[in-house]
Amino acid sequence: MSPALAYLYTMVHVVQGRLELHRLEGRDDRGATAVEYGLLVGLIAVVIITVVATLGGRLAELFQSIVTELG
Repeated sequence: MSPALAYLYTMVHVVQGRLELHRLEGRDDRGATAVEYGLLVGLIAVVIITVVATLGGRLAELFQSIVTELG
């Protein structure tokens, strides 16, 4: 598992734990929860962009070598 994916799983688990705690305490922090989800979505977008930018060139090279080998 990549470190980025492990980090995302951890973030989701933290958010779920906080939501469960708020539900058990009877607190209604929907505004704060919306902000947390917004930050989480933003973080996921940054990770996806980084992975695509990092692996994009390598994938293009891989496919080009396959095309060359198939000839």
